[in-house]
Amino acid sequence: MSSRRLITASERSKLDPFVVATGDASPRDQRDLMERPFFSLAKTRRTAPILYEAGDVRVEVYAVPEHGMATIWDADVLIWAASQIVEAENLGFKTSRFLRFTPYQLLTSIGRQTGARDYKLLKGALARLQSTVIRTTIRNGEHWRRHQFSWINEWEECTTRDGRVEGMEFVLPDWFYRGVIDRSLVLAIDPAYFRLTGGIERWLYRVARKHAGRQPKGWLFDIAHLHEKSGSLVRVSDFALQIRRIGARQPLPGYHLRIEWQGRRELLRILPAHLSTAPVDGAVDGVGTSHATGIGISDAALSGLRTHEPQLTLWPETAIPGLNLESNSESNSCSWPARSADKRTTPAAPTSQQPGRQPSLPFGRTPGGKR
Repeated sequence: MSSRRLITASERSKLDPFVVATGDASPRDQRDLMERPFFSLAKTRRTAPILYEAGDVRVEVYAVPEHGMATIWDADVLIWAASQIVEAENLGFKTSRFLRFTPYQLLTSIGRQTGARDYKLLKGALARLQSTVIRTTIRNGEHWRRHQFSWINEWEECTTRDGRVEGMEFVLPDWFYRGVIDRSLVLAIDPAYFRLTGGIERWLYRVARKHAGRQPKGWLFDIAHLHEKSGSLVRVSDFALQIRRIGARQPLPGYHLRIEWQGRRELLRILPAHLSTAPVDGAVDGVGTSHATGIGISDAALSGLRTHEPQLTLWPETAIPGLNLESNSESNSCSWPARSADKRTTPAAPTSQQPGRQPSLPFGRTPGGKR
């Protein structure tokens, strides 16, 4: 009796596509990704896992040598996807984990160029997002204690015979999608974020937006605790030096950084700058930002995040789990807890559900049309 190979249907065949019809959506980020170590902060390839635990929250991130761990620059793809989903929901369109779009829409929305090299970098980012494996207890139910997924379950590109990319599709994991359609788990971020080039800078802005928000007296962090929350492989002393240098340059849009001391403890206070970063769609002027040119460029010059030795070893297991290549509290001490940026609020206006208003955009059409 001959064996017959089982062919599994693509997950996309079971989902209705959400066709992105425009790229002009205000950027929004998912709260859980803003404060915990889910991404590599280095421009060099990282394969050492991230193992983080605080209270009942655990985060484990694993990478494969072929692609390396998804970077904080690769996370721009997820920010873009979240922004498009929230914008469509606000307009009453039906959304899905299955996104269909043009690379031009994505790249221009996150401030990238649209040359051949940028398209190649985008595909590299998608490969890292798919091959990176995450295990976490965040948002798990009473009995289900650990969720495992990849940032992208599957993706595909549509090309012409001459090799020109006309469209792309990818499927987001249910864990991420549920965290986006729940409005209390999403925050607006400043578009100037995409112009931050340093990994720690980008991560620090997301922490600032999540915790300090618009509180007049900001939020106070212990540097050692920040180091643990970042998942960085550098020593605490090197991490503290990086924070001081960032504080001297003040590159974060909408926020001011100030080093403080309590005896021998070094602290970082994050203060809103002129209270300009609002939890709505209004943007603020960038402060001392510089232009990013690629998504997780692997051959970039070494930054201050160069690896010394892995420092977070909370679990003995270091083997990479099975990859999902086919279809795949704890916020630190705060001196001013009265108006916590971590407090979840639900918008007053409910989201309307109008499935019949789903937009359509053929891959051959120039993006930018209004819905």
